[in-house]
Amino acid sequence: MAVPRAGRDLFAVDGVSFDLMRGRTLALIGESGCGKTLTALALMGLLDPPLRSTGGGIRLRDDELLAASPARFAEVRGRRIAMVFQEARAALDPLVPVGEQVAEPLRLHKRMTRRAARAAAVQLLADVGMAGPSERYHAYAHELSGGTCQRVTIAMALAGEPDVLIADEPTSQLDVTMQAQILDLLRRLKKSRRLALLFISHDLAVVESIADDIAVMYAGRIVEHGTTESLRRGARHPYTRALWALCPSRAKRDMLLNTIPGQMPSLADRPLGCPFHPRCSARRERCSRELPRFDEGVACFYPYDARS
Repeated sequence: MAVPRAGRDLFAVDGVSFDLMRGRTLALIGESGCGKTLTALALMGLLDPPLRSTGGGIRLRDDELLAASPARFAEVRGRRIAMVFQEARAALDPLVPVGEQVAEPLRLHKRMTRRAARAAAVQLLADVGMAGPSERYHAYAHELSGGTCQRVTIAMALAGEPDVLIADEPTSQLDVTMQAQILDLLRRLKKSRRLALLFISHDLAVVESIADDIAVMYAGRIVEHGTTESLRRGARHPYTRALWALCPSRAKRDMLLNTIPGQMPSLADRPLGCPFHPRCSARRERCSRELPRFDEGVACFYPYDARS
C-alpha cells in the first residue's frame, strides 16, 4: 500500500503476506504506526485515497478481492469478512438503538423481515454475553459501558456469519476485567463458529493469551512470523525480543520495565537497510546498507539462533 508524495510512492505497507485459517487466531502485532490497521482496512476494502494498493492480492477461498469491483467487495464485506473496531462507541450510531444496528446487517445480508431480524439480533446480543438483551435492544450507545458497546459491535460483525473476523485492538480501551471477558468471548466464538480470527494489538501480553500464531510488524513489513509457542520460547528477530521484554509478566520483581530506545521512523523518513537498525542493539554494518529478505520466518541478517 502506497501514498504518492513529491512524485514518488511511499510504501506504508510493503510485502506483507500471511494466511488465515478457520479455527485459528493470527495476531498482527507492532507499535502504533507500523501498518497493522492499514493492513486490516485493505482486507476490508476500506482504504481511503490517497492510499492505494499497488500490487499483490487478497484471496478469500477462490475469490481474488483486490481485483474485484467495489460492488463485489461490498457483497463480501460483512457477509464473509467482518471487522470489530477499536473505538466501539464511536463505531456505533449515537442516534439509533443498538439492537437496530445489529438487526440492520441481518436484514441486508440475510433478507430477513423486520420481526425476524429483531429476534435474531436479540439472540446475537445474548450470544455475545449482553445481560438483558431484549431490554437493552432499544438502548443507545451513550447509555452503555465501553465493554457492552464492544459486545454490540461484535454482534454486528457476526450478523453476516463471516468466515473471517478482524478484531482491531478490541480491548485497548477497556479495564482489565472487561479485557479478560472480551478475550474469552472471542476465543469461544472462534471455536463455536470456526472463525479465522485476525487479532490486531500492540500488546504481546494480551496477544499470547489468545493467538495461535503471531506476525510481528515493523515499519510496514512483517519481520517475524511463527506460532505463539515458538516465539515465546525463542524469538529470533531483535525487535520481537524487545517486545517480549516489554511485557510486565516477564519483568523481574523490583526491576524497572524495559523500553525500546528511539522511535519508529515516519513514512517519509525510512532509513536505508533494515528499518529497525537505528534502534537495534545488535546491529552490524550490513544492516544499514541492505534490506533483509523475509526467509524461514524472520527478516534479519543475524537472527538470534544464527549468532555465535
